[in-house]
Amino acid sequence: MKKLFTIDDIMVSFISALGYGFGAAISKLLGWPELLCEGASFLLGMGLNAVITRIAFSKAVQKKTMNRVITYVLVFLIFLAAHAYSVVWMGTSMLNYLKDQIVGVVGMPILGFFVNLLIRWYQIRKIRKRYGDGSEGFVFDLKEKDIEAANKQNQQIFGKYDDHCAVRTRTGVYVGANYENTMNYLGIPYAKPPVGGRRWKAPEPLPESSAVFEAKYFGASAIQVEHKGSIIQKHRQSEDCLTLNIGVGLDRTESKKPVLVLFHPGDFTCGGSVDPLLYGYHFVSEHPDVVFVSFNYRLGIFGFIDFSEIPGGDARPDTLNLGLLDQIAALKWIKENIAAFGGDPDRITVLGFESGASSILLLGASGRARGLFRKAFVFNGSPAAAYDTPDAARALAKDLLKETGTATMDELLALKTETLKDAAQRLWQNMCAPTCDGALIPADVYQACKMGAASGIDFVIGIPSNEMQVFRSLVGNQKYMEGIFAAVTEMRNYMNDATAGAVQAYMEAQTASSNELEAKSKLVEQWLALCIYRGAARLKEGGNQVHLLYWAEKPLIENLGSGTVDAAAALLGNGDALQMYGSVMNADLSETLQRLLLKMINGEPLQLYTNEIRGVDALDWKAFPRALIVSDGKLQCDIIEDRITEVKGLLDFAVQ
Repeated sequence: MKKLFTIDDIMVSFISALGYGFGAAISKLLGWPELLCEGASFLLGMGLNAVITRIAFSKAVQKKTMNRVITYVLVFLIFLAAHAYSVVWMGTSMLNYLKDQIVGVVGMPILGFFVNLLIRWYQIRKIRKRYGDGSEGFVFDLKEKDIEAANKQNQQIFGKYDDHCAVRTRTGVYVGANYENTMNYLGIPYAKPPVGGRRWKAPEPLPESSAVFEAKYFGASAIQVEHKGSIIQKHRQSEDCLTLNIGVGLDRTESKKPVLVLFHPGDFTCGGSVDPLLYGYHFVSEHPDVVFVSFNYRLGIFGFIDFSEIPGGDARPDTLNLGLLDQIAALKWIKENIAAFGGDPDRITVLGFESGASSILLLGASGRARGLFRKAFVFNGSPAAAYDTPDAARALAKDLLKETGTATMDELLALKTETLKDAAQRLWQNMCAPTCDGALIPADVYQACKMGAASGIDFVIGIPSNEMQVFRSLVGNQKYMEGIFAAVTEMRNYMNDATAGAVQAYMEAQTASSNELEAKSKLVEQWLALCIYRGAARLKEGGNQVHLLYWAEKPLIENLGSGTVDAAAALLGNGDALQMYGSVMNADLSETLQRLLLKMINGEPLQLYTNEIRGVDALDWKAFPRALIVSDGKLQCDIIEDRITEVKGLLDFAVQ
């Protein structure tokens, strides 16, 4: 995506040449030894290079074309004047030094380009050897030592500890560890463990404490449905899962830093912050002025179920949306304690993928979460995730009784975790997402957003173009087929006669050239994209600032897809993790998207000036309905309505 070299680089070389030339010439005239002459040439050359680079790539120069023209004309005139002076008075031509600089400007990037091509070729070859055509989905080559390291547990500390790595919060003192130029505090509890008598109860705040604990290892992942392509299968799981992770730069500053809070992806039945794709190490290392946080919350039958019709279930009134209540509890802990880690509790941005993205949109419309975050970057999530009815959650509770051979709430509470986990695995198709209960979540989230329920929050909303294959790679072929057919059946419940007719005609045309599964998968992809688009439209109508991102990058391996996985890796800079998922990150694209994310976090306009990132053209990310389209490693702004659906009836549904 980047140019190998630019006019800015050429201009920098003009002034650098003067530094090297004058440094060598003047020191020789003064009779200095050869070694000192070389040192003077190097120091003056590097000094002027730093000065002119700072000027040439400053926002003031890059903001306007005329400013660039004036700057470069001045640079050229200064070089000519200095060259004339050096020839007349010093007998030295600056052209030789300029030639060396130009060769360096042109030659080194080209050399680097080919080196990077070789590295990328090797990485792709290695991935293709492991994945083949990708038909088996995600396959992770995890080493036993890595699995063992990931499953270590934090312990309470008695006696001496490293003060430099310790942070005192209201709920305890946590001793972290230095990793990849960041200080990390992992596995910090943000609520009481929801175990024993607290199973299926709303999260309870932790008491004040001065006890000291390790914070070197991730907490347990939530009990979850295990899919064939889930990397979290090898990580320990527990009902005691309400923990968070914090990454900060090594520098300590007086000013408080903005905070980025990650909501992990999944389908509300799986996922967790231990996934290497979601690590914040690289992002914080590159952007040490941001505090990074990720966390776990309850999933599946532990987080989204309704026991109101089960004997004794009235003592568990919050089970319908426990996972969302966990998320609110995490945000409240962050807001209360993040200042101790150098974060600003009034500048919290949330970032979510899939179920994490849907959760953020639901919390944005919920009065219970008001004021807990100001900005939201959500990718592949929509309010439609919460349009299950309480009837479905009550039916799930009855199915759970049948699977476990129980009849009352007390009997369920007496069951071992493993028994419930096994039952959840068998009930995957019956699982519920959050439910619009009219209390925690408005009964109609789309309408609530339209009426300004999420006012005061700025949104970036991302839509993937090839997510179904990512889903297949996670759950495996059989579950994929079951999920797609179930989704098409559910879609019909929301369609009027005109939309249903348009969809039927589309399906008939598609099945004429492909099999039924492919046709239905394509339809579901469009439906989900339009649900996301509809959410963006309603937020815009409600007065929110909304920007769209459309991810149309081609996958390295077609059968693995390109969507949430690639976008998450690019935004967080986790290229090594992406290779585990069967792809290779575009480093230039990642740098640009991270810069845009950083601008959002800092409350700056979503614009890139010419060469604000070296070698990238100017970019002005226009607000909804235009979108920033990511395709073939390039970025452009355009309308995407014609890209996200081929069915007119579906588009009418989205914009009505």
